[in-house]
Amino acid sequence: MIEVERVNKQFGRLKALHDVSLAVHKGSIYGLVGCNGAGKTTLLKLLAGIYKPDRGLVMIDAQPVFENEAIKEQTVFIPDSLYFFHNYSIQDMANFYASIYAKWSQERFQQLSQVFNIELNRRVKTLSRGMQRQVAFWLGLSLMPEVMILDEPLDGLDPVMRQNVKRLIIQDVAEREMTVIISSHNLRELEDICDHIGILHQGQMVTQKDLDDLKADIHKIQIAFSGEIPRALLEESGALHHEQRGSVAILIVRGVYDQIINRMQAYQPAILDVLPLTLEEIFIYEMGDNGYEISNILY
Repeated sequence: MIEVERVNKQFGRLKALHDVSLAVHKGSIYGLVGCNGAGKTTLLKLLAGIYKPDRGLVMIDAQPVFENEAIKEQTVFIPDSLYFFHNYSIQDMANFYASIYAKWSQERFQQLSQVFNIELNRRVKTLSRGMQRQVAFWLGLSLMPEVMILDEPLDGLDPVMRQNVKRLIIQDVAEREMTVIISSHNLRELEDICDHIGILHQGQMVTQKDLDDLKADIHKIQIAFSGEIPRALLEESGALHHEQRGSVAILIVRGVYDQIINRMQAYQPAILDVLPLTLEEIFIYEMGDNGYEISNILY
């Protein structure tokens, strides 16, 4: 289990993280999302033991991560910016990993060669960005990690390889109860594989919930009237966002589903529909509710 308790991290005058807490249960996939500069990479590097927290606790299996060899032995971190030794081939990198990680599985490495299908004697630095990312997953999954920490992991992969990598991750979570925390701006892909979501904003955790609960808490309502939309309804709804086109309105509303529907039905609308919300839309409206301009969100 991954536990972060009231963690703070500062670089000079920049407060990267402030009182951040989260918990990731064993055998689950936790998606970490946020706007550019929210502190996601800093948090992942704390979890990987690269940074030491200024204050607070960062633990895996109830042990502090920083300078903990036993924890790092079972943890794989694949960063956004990859690093490989300059003249090493894929085989050289595999030999290096095998020499320092006791859980290295040569059998798994050979099995995954059928998935990634890159010649072992190729120097990693000569490969394209997408192929280098394939090598990172090839090596990382061959370590049979208990915890996998991923920063923009699918960036640069073609659609087929994206599906292959997601399948391999889900397979290890299901079969070995590997725990995964993944940061990405591609929210549609996170929605495919994550069961929990945490949203960081300006170094603080805005919300973290089971994905289904997150979707259950915010609703997209389409409502229409034969005449004008009652102004009292718009004021009473407390909508995070609304669009109005003639007699039809789209409202994004947070709250209990039955209470929202009953309140709106009291105005006797001609049409009242609940539309599906994507994780991307939830993120945008959550950020808007926290004072972040929607036009500035990059995804």
